[in-house]
Amino acid sequence: MRRKVIAELLDDDLGTPAEISSSLADLRGINERFGGTSTTLHMLERLAAKCGRHELALLEVAAGAGDVPLAAKRRLAAKGVELRVVLLDRMASHLNGQTAAVCGDALQLPFSDGAFDAVSCCLFAHHLEPHEVRQFVREALRVARRAVLINDLIRSRLHLWLVYASLPLFRSRLTRHDAPASVQRAYTIQEMRSMLQDRPGARVEISRHFLYRMGVAVWKGNEQ
Repeated sequence: MRRKVIAELLDDDLGTPAEISSSLADLRGINERFGGTSTTLHMLERLAAKCGRHELALLEVAAGAGDVPLAAKRRLAAKGVELRVVLLDRMASHLNGQTAAVCGDALQLPFSDGAFDAVSCCLFAHHLEPHEVRQFVREALRVARRAVLINDLIRSRLHLWLVYASLPLFRSRLTRHDAPASVQRAYTIQEMRSMLQDRPGARVEISRHFLYRMGVAVWKGNEQ
């Protein structure tokens, strides 16, 4: 199945405020039930264990309301790990208005070198073209002390079929358009590995997770 770039409506808020709110709620449910939150939680648990730390500073890029990192924060707290989260999104309308947040460009992060232990994103990488994925990871590695964590979809025909079968579950017409578009726009694990394998001074780990999710950890040189 070849990758196909289809514009997603939520990216540019191409709907009424009610439709946008419903689409964000759909996205929250997708991440909670279909592997998004658990994938990020797995990577953060590995990060905490690898670093031997009980406190981590995380920048979540293209964060929206931050549902995934905030859910992970609650679950890590029960295990004795404090996660301090800062959200970044280019659309102020997507932020929750409560968590520390910045409007900004994911490809030009407005933070100093090594400002966070990790930079992560969920369902963002497939919005980028290959050269933009590499640019994002390069910029995120600059801002991260430890690792860049990418949580995204795996493109496949079966995954696309499952998404079409689940469309009646979604409340917003934006989601009914964007969900299959996201799968068609996503990368395979092999494509992601090929894009990132030549990062100087970094090591790439990619794992498969529930319902066609991939977890990508790009470790900085000091975490080899």
